[in-house]
Amino acid sequence: MSADVSGDAGGEGRLRVVVTGASGNVGTSVLEALAAHPRVGSVLGIARRTPRWSPARTEWARADLGQEGATADLTGLFEGADAVVHLAWLIQPTHAPLTTWRTNVLGTERVLRAMAAAGVPALVYSSSVGAYAPGPTAPGSGPVDESWPTHGWPQAAYTREKAYVERLLDTFERDHPGIRVVRMRPSFMFKEHSAMEQRRLFMGPLLPHRLVRPGVVPVVPDLPGLTFQALHTDDAADAFTRAVVGDAAGAFNLAAGPPVDAATLAGLLSARVVRVPRPAVRTALAVAWRLRAVPASPYLFDAFVRLPLMDTGRARRELDWTPRRTGPETLAEFLRGLREGRGMDTPTLTGRLPGGRLREAATNLAGRP
Repeated sequence: MSADVSGDAGGEGRLRVVVTGASGNVGTSVLEALAAHPRVGSVLGIARRTPRWSPARTEWARADLGQEGATADLTGLFEGADAVVHLAWLIQPTHAPLTTWRTNVLGTERVLRAMAAAGVPALVYSSSVGAYAPGPTAPGSGPVDESWPTHGWPQAAYTREKAYVERLLDTFERDHPGIRVVRMRPSFMFKEHSAMEQRRLFMGPLLPHRLVRPGVVPVVPDLPGLTFQALHTDDAADAFTRAVVGDAAGAFNLAAGPPVDAATLAGLLSARVVRVPRPAVRTALAVAWRLRAVPASPYLFDAFVRLPLMDTGRARRELDWTPRRTGPETLAEFLRGLREGRGMDTPTLTGRLPGGRLREAATNLAGRP
């Protein structure tokens, strides 16, 4: 692990905030939201690779939470912070769950130990709708609130690890009652400039992304469970910032309405909806995943089609938070970014990897992050 800190801390008398996983989809939006808030004096963004992009009042440190020696270095980076926003997370490689476990679970444990050692008074952690157990199946069941069980879906590494970290936080809150802990549980987050990163993470190098446009995609499959909530990443960042500067604690569902389904996707793409049996889609995905043609695993698909819809009343009441964009508007922006190959000048959000799709395919075959 190494640290490479640069920038202007500034802002005496105002909050100093540290953000892990700061160069990704959520992190870049959180940095911008924090830097624009009058109560925030300085922000330290932590990432495995230092980006060229940087908002105002922000400095960078390079660190890898998945390394065994990370706790001591993180403790030094957290010294003097008023809050830590923990976003660092690996979704890939799905073929190597031990790799994601080391960063997602053991890395979070290192963050918690370092926070306690440095005396940081507040943690805002990005959990996920994926931490929840499968949604209710009874007819007429509505969205779930924050009391719904956080058991995840045990076969998918992503949901299993999100659920495990919820248990880590239970223990951390018990052992450190003086530290304010906020657990954000957002739905799927999109923005225009995350499009290429998300294509690489979930769709893989074989998708001709520039052809994902109205009139070109002929059909959208309609299968049981294909209903989800989307949230613009900037709206999520607004909620994270409100949690940092306020005094709220506990869990908060974050999502925008209305839910997205096959008809919504078909409308955005001027396509027809075709009913498809879920087992057929699952089988095709499983074959493609085993051949390493796509990075998203069939186990993640199993979790996705069972996710609950979330009630966001608590965030609206206690954080005074309202998303500015609807779910369909957010998805339309993402699809536009996908067609145009949009990204940002950070190693994770770059529009094009050095070596292009050949390197991407080789990385998938090798099972590397």
